Amino acid sequence: MTKNRTIFQVDAFTDKPFKGNSAGVMVVTEEVSLDWMQNIALEMNLSETAFIFPRENDFQIRYFTPTKEVPLCGHATLASSHIIYELGLKAENETIQFKAEGADLTIKRENDWIIMDFPKYPIQKTDIHKDFRRLVGFDPIEMYASIYDWVIAIAETESEILYSEPDFTLLSEKGLGHLMITSNSDSEQTDFVVRCFAPMAGINEDPVTGSAHCALTPLWAEKLGKVEMTSLQLSRRTGYLKVKLNGDRVEIKGKALTIFEAKMKI
Repeated sequence: MTKNRTIFQVDAFTDKPFKGNSAGVMVVTEEVSLDWMQNIALEMNLSETAFIFPRENDFQIRYFTPTKEVPLCGHATLASSHIIYELGLKAENETIQFKAEGADLTIKRENDWIIMDFPKYPIQKTDIHKDFRRLVGFDPIEMYASIYDWVIAIAETESEILYSEPDFTLLSEKGLGHLMITSNSDSEQTDFVVRCFAPMAGINEDPVTGSAHCALTPLWAEKLGKVEMTSLQLSRRTGYLKVKLNGDRVEIKGKALTIFEAKMKI
């Protein structure tokens, strides 16, 4: 096969440039090493870079932060799907099947929206961390634990989410290195808001975190008594998601646009 040395940067969970969450995407048609992919992710210095390996009937996908490989990533999956459709590797009316370490994923397109089918994450209520206010800046009303070491803290108000200023070094030291903070939304157009911090993965604040909604969707579905919801991630870049709980699966819907493509010279 001809070597493919093109890498794309895509803004995911937005339809506006320089908003949402940026992901690197590379379609790989050669054998590459783990170290090579990790170095490319470090060079891109985005929260995630995805590597797509076309196969006969599906695509293998791997995700890397600047410091480590992760099993699943929502915004990089959205970005990768966007590139597959944009390059014509799949027609707009065809589904995409991804094989990721964390799950098998089915993707489809609906007009300008890309719909991703993810697994629902289990959540379990836990005690409120005794140092939480000192580490993050507010007193949560509830806390939950999920898989991949995620901890979820629910705030009483949206402003507590918006104005939180976590101590990222201490978050990692105190067992909160993968933290979601969330609350009801003040807006009638949005059901809940969220911010995500992952200093343990080399990402102090993730601009928009699709996979976090694998846990947030069942949590807010129970609290709000509805299965279809909208979410606004209150990072500096912001991001907008539509989510739906389907039994043990979570449908995550978002938009994306390509910012640039580059030819690698190595």
